[in-house]
Amino acid sequence: MSERDAYVTKLKARLDEWNAEITRLEAKAREAQADARLQYEKALKDLAEQRERARTQLKEMQDAGEAAWDEMRKGAEAALGEMSRAWESAIRRFNK
Repeated sequence: MSERDAYVTKLKARLDEWNAEITRLEAKAREAQADARLQYEKALKDLAEQRERARTQLKEMQDAGEAAWDEMRKGAEAALGEMSRAWESAIRRFNK
């Protein structure tokens, strides 16, 4: 498996984890009281937006030519780090 394929596989796995977590949090939000539900819904919206950015990044990486791959990987690493930090912050808010 090439480095590119391994990276794409890793990103797909991360998206799968995020999808499962969003599903779990949606169920938790449905059970929350009205005031807490609004906070959950906002956080879920933020998480969904981050997930979509990751999906877009994944698509761009899959479509990138070999010459552009290395530059895309560097940008993806930075973006994925930011998304991971934001994701973890949102999850902490849910688990309070």
